[in-house]
Amino acid sequence: MIFRPRSTIGRTVLSIVAAAALFTGALAFHPSLSSAQPAAAAAAPAQDWLHVQGNKIVDEAGQEVWLTGTNWFGFNTSERVFHGLWSGNLQQITKSMADRGINVVRIPVSAQLLLEWSAGQTITPNVNVFVNPDLSGMNNLQVFDRFLALCEQYGLKVFLDLHSAEADNAGHVYPLWYKGSITTEHVYQAWSWVTTRYKTNDTIIGADLKNEPHGQWSETAFAKWDNSTDLTNFKHFAETAAQRILAINPNWLIFVEGTEVYPKDGVSWTSKNKDDWYSTWWGGQLRGVAQRPINLGQHQDQLVYSPHDYGPLVFEQPWFTGDWNRTTLERDVWDPNWLYIHKQNIAPLLIGEWGGFLDGGRNEKWMTALRDLIKEHRLHQTFWVLNPNSGDTGGLLNHDWATWDEAKYALLKPALWTHGTKFVSLDHQVRLGGAGSTTGISLSEATSGPVDTTAPSTPTALRAGAVTATSIPLTWTASTDSTGVAGYDIYRGTTLVGTSTTTSYTATGLTPSTTYSFTVRARDLAGNVSAASAAVTATTAAGQSTGACSVKYRANGWSGGFTATVQITNTGTTALTGWTLGFTFPSGQTVSNGWNATWTQTGSAVTAAALSHNSALAAGATVEIGFNGTGASTAPTTFTLDNSSCSTT
Repeated sequence: MIFRPRSTIGRTVLSIVAAAALFTGALAFHPSLSSAQPAAAAAAPAQDWLHVQGNKIVDEAGQEVWLTGTNWFGFNTSERVFHGLWSGNLQQITKSMADRGINVVRIPVSAQLLLEWSAGQTITPNVNVFVNPDLSGMNNLQVFDRFLALCEQYGLKVFLDLHSAEADNAGHVYPLWYKGSITTEHVYQAWSWVTTRYKTNDTIIGADLKNEPHGQWSETAFAKWDNSTDLTNFKHFAETAAQRILAINPNWLIFVEGTEVYPKDGVSWTSKNKDDWYSTWWGGQLRGVAQRPINLGQHQDQLVYSPHDYGPLVFEQPWFTGDWNRTTLERDVWDPNWLYIHKQNIAPLLIGEWGGFLDGGRNEKWMTALRDLIKEHRLHQTFWVLNPNSGDTGGLLNHDWATWDEAKYALLKPALWTHGTKFVSLDHQVRLGGAGSTTGISLSEATSGPVDTTAPSTPTALRAGAVTATSIPLTWTASTDSTGVAGYDIYRGTTLVGTSTTTSYTATGLTPSTTYSFTVRARDLAGNVSAASAAVTATTAAGQSTGACSVKYRANGWSGGFTATVQITNTGTTALTGWTLGFTFPSGQTVSNGWNATWTQTGSAVTAAALSHNSALAAGATVEIGFNGTGASTAPTTFTLDNSSCSTT
């Protein structure tokens, strides 16, 4: 028997996630969807809807596009919000995807979540508002809408994946689209509600009707694919759900996955003989399309088939034994199960899930083979997964939810859509990465218009103003550009220290009585960068002596995080007022939240400024402050108090 016993959201979930499992009470449904409210802010006139021509996906002008993206789970689980927001910043994560060439994000949700939202039921999600201050006070639906707004800002598109019936971290394990109190009709209602809410917002481009319908012939209930109206017939469910969605928004793409098993020629769906069946990954069995294709009627040009495929580290399928390679996989597995749909020009394919750990061996061999297939045939794909907490695949992000697994990204990168050296957005107006992107371009630039490669003029007349002990103000003469100057990058020596959309900037956090050199570069709307201005040097004023100080730093760590306490002692002979402690993390740690000081972090540099109740530190006195952090608990080695070095104990 071939099956796929894997948790697509991972077998190891951080304890902080488990503690945040909220809203587990009884589910309440609306008797109708008449109270559904549209999104608060509708998108601009829809120009980014996509359609199907043969085995290609095209825009409304008939120009071919390539969907190359990833998955980000969490809204489908009991937490009912993206995983990772307990330590990661939503805006930074979203922008980092766009900057690195992700142009579409598959978002798993549950029917239960959509039904709750349709009934006006939301939760206050597990979001670290120290890291995400803009999400403070938001419920989980508002967080989702905030994500859509960020996607619009950075040129990303989204499609929804009904991952499970219930909001459950293992809900996808159940083989069918209905479960318990959530009936098939409830699932249809969930799709109708969310389509209605976002029907004018072309940031959402489609619906993956059900994640991985599956089940073996030997089970009591399993997903089948025939022309019946049986409750377990996935083909009938998919056609009905698609009809309801497309009646509301005929422009959504409809993604239809496969099943797990399919009977051999002449065999009935009731057979209990294992030799009568073809079997593959959950969601990967699309042999039925050859004889029983999905029928969307007048909306057939919205249909995309979406198989899933995994490697031997997820499960040792029979085709991973012996001497296998790209040729045998294509011939024995991919061609008969789903690739024939593309090769015979029946419909486009989007591989909705593929990915895994880089083991330097068989799993990596499989990933490379499938990556090459995707690239050569320009198959659409959403890589599994962004989340580092996917237990049997790992993710594109590391466990700090900020840095990327560079080796895994390097494997994926050739399967991302590029035009020249730039990643391509699915948005006609917005560059992938946003207006000032240096890595991406818009769909219009890629398909019809020339790409701007001319840099702005070099900023001139850079000069320093009146300095203080810790700051130097800078001004310069504006640059010019044919498409407009988007902003300026300010460098201290060779280090980028800030940006400005005006012709002025103040460098802060400097050391007294120290000489600094600055240059400025201009950026245009296409991301082209000018040459550096002539350098200007300036010296900060002398600062007041703070006297001597000592610091005692102690940290207790756990998997993925730590708590640190910091004791600061004034070992000098005069009192300190309004002190600021500074140190640099050695290993990429992040401050999650802190106490007894105002904590800020830029890169690896951390400062803790005194509060009103502890700003006065008498000679010989000690104050204790602290914080929670993510990453390793490795201690910083040097500390400063008001820019003067402290001893450590």
